[in-house]
Amino acid sequence: MAILPFEPTPFFADKNRAFWNLQLLGWSGAFLLRAVSGIVNGQDLSFFIVILIEAITGFSISTMLSVVYNSLIKRSPLITWGVTSLVLAVSVLGFAFLQTWVIQLTRPEPAGFTQSLIAYLIYPLTLLGAWSALYYAINYFLQVEEQTDRLERLEAQATSAQLAMLRYQLNPHFLFNTLNSISTLVLLKQSEPANAMLTKLSSFLRHTLITQPGSKVTVAQEVETLQLYLEIERMRFEDRLRTEFRVDDMAAKACIPSFLLQPLVENAIKYGVSAQEEGARISLAARVIGSRLRITVTDTGPGLQGNQNAAEAVARGHSSTGVGLANIMERLAQAYGEDHRFDIETPADGGFTVVIEIPYEAEADSEASPDPAKLPRPSGVEDNGAKPFGTPQTGAPA
Repeated sequence: MAILPFEPTPFFADKNRAFWNLQLLGWSGAFLLRAVSGIVNGQDLSFFIVILIEAITGFSISTMLSVVYNSLIKRSPLITWGVTSLVLAVSVLGFAFLQTWVIQLTRPEPAGFTQSLIAYLIYPLTLLGAWSALYYAINYFLQVEEQTDRLERLEAQATSAQLAMLRYQLNPHFLFNTLNSISTLVLLKQSEPANAMLTKLSSFLRHTLITQPGSKVTVAQEVETLQLYLEIERMRFEDRLRTEFRVDDMAAKACIPSFLLQPLVENAIKYGVSAQEEGARISLAARVIGSRLRITVTDTGPGLQGNQNAAEAVARGHSSTGVGLANIMERLAQAYGEDHRFDIETPADGGFTVVIEIPYEAEADSEASPDPAKLPRPSGVEDNGAKPFGTPQTGAPA
C-alpha cells in the first residue's frame, strides 16, 4: 500500500523558492537596517558602500553554507555539530577578513589590520550564527512535520486496512449461513427453492461487489442491499419473516460503513425468526437527531431471556460464529473512535434491540444514492398488518 506524498506547509511547498525568498528578505533587511542607522548618524557614501559589500558577502557565504549544512543535516549529531562549528568559524573569519580589508581601503582607521579584524568579528559572528541556527531550525521543523504527516498517513492506512479486513470477514460469515440454508433445502429435496435461493444469492453477491471494502455507502444503498438479502431469507422462512422499515429522507442520504446493517438483520433472523415457530418481525428505523444519525434494529424474538447483561452475552458469542455483532462494534470503533454509540437492549419478556448512533455525514453526491421514495415505506408491515414502526417493543429509544 503506497504512502501518500508529503504535503508541507504552503510557504515551504517549494523549498528552493522558499530558501531564496528568505535569503533575499534576510540580507536585504540587514542592509536596510544598517543603512537607516547610517543615515541617522550622518555617515558618508563610503559607509553605504561598505555595508552593501557586507550584505553581498553575507549572502554569498550563507549560500555556500547552505550547501554544506544540507549535506550535514542527516548525519549523526556529533558529525553535524562538529563540522558545523568548524565551517561556521572559518566562514566568520573569512567574512571579518573581507569586511576589515574593505573598510581599510575605503575608510582608513588608525588601528592596525589585526586589531580591526578582531573588533569586526562580532558582526559576522552574530549574523552567520543566527543564520545557521535559523537554517537548521527550519529544516528540522520540516523534517518533524514530514514525519508527523507520514505517521498520520500510516495510521490512516492502517485503519483503512483494518476496516477492509473486518469487511472481508463478513463475506465468509454470510456465505456460511446462506449456504447452510441452501444445503438444508437440498436435503429436504426442495430443489426449486434451493435453485431460486442460489439465484438470489448470486444477485446479492454481485450487488455487494460494487462497493469497495472499507468505503461508505448511504443508508438508502445499505437498505437496498438488505432488501436483496431479505429476499433470500424470505424464500426459506416465508410468512414467518416479517419486516418493516422507517427511514427518514434526510437519514437516507447519510453515509455509513458498507455492510454495517446486514449482520444485525442476519442476527435477528437467526435468534428471532428461527427461534420461534411463529417467526418474528424485524424493524429498522433511521433518523437524524441534531448532528447525529441514529439507526435502530429491533426484532420480536425471544431475545436474551434470563440474561439482562446483553454485552456479556454478546462477548460470549451470542452470534453464530462470534463475528456479527463483535465485528460491527470493532468497525464502529475503527471508523469513529469513541464518537459513536452501540447499545444492546433486551427486556425480560423478549425482543432484542440494537441502537447505533454515529455522527451525521451527508453524501457528497446525492445522485449516487437511490431515491428515498423507492425505499420501503412504513405504511405497513409485510404480511401481518401491524402498526407502522415507532418505538421498538424492547423500550429502546427510537
